[in-house]
Amino acid sequence: MPDGAVIIAAITSCTNTSNPRNVVAAGLVARKARALGLDRKPWVKTSFAPGSKVAKLYLEEAGLLPELEAWGVGIVGFACTTCNGMSGALDPVIQQEIVDRDLYTTAVLSGNRNFDGRIHPYAKQAFLASPPLVVAYAIAGTVRFDIERDVLGIAPDGSDIRLKDLWPTDAEIDAIVGEHVKPEQFRNVYEPMFAKRTIIG
Repeated sequence: MPDGAVIIAAITSCTNTSNPRNVVAAGLVARKARALGLDRKPWVKTSFAPGSKVAKLYLEEAGLLPELEAWGVGIVGFACTTCNGMSGALDPVIQQEIVDRDLYTTAVLSGNRNFDGRIHPYAKQAFLASPPLVVAYAIAGTVRFDIERDVLGIAPDGSDIRLKDLWPTDAEIDAIVGEHVKPEQFRNVYEPMFAKRTIIG
């Protein structure tokens, strides 16, 4: 692991996952990364905890949830997780390396809580990013990295891969949102939650 290693990369339940465009963009970055043979670094613990079950519905319909899951960013639950420090234990081998080498390690999350020690006791700092940037930092594996200019990997044809090669266009995002994000998905999730119930007894 390098100094500055990202040990946690989490797409979280905070406000930016209520915007389908952000979540779809993350799925498209993961799809492009997989197609080019990129993977997250082995020391990065990833997770996805959307604030709404609707995100699962439209990602499944668009075929993007399997892309995220195959890449290691599966849904671990709904609502607050990493932002509250509930990211779970690290791999013991990785944790021991952090201790033995006194590494400066970090978290990158799409949340709104990043003060020291909240995300994980071994993440000395946490940085807030959009869902697609969380995926990109999982590939980079470190915050000591120019995410816009540095090379994330090598394509099968031998060319350098940078963030611009993975980043979806507005048209790509709009096409997915327009076809797969539907009002009935929200109704199916939220109407039962707020339906009046008769209490007997």
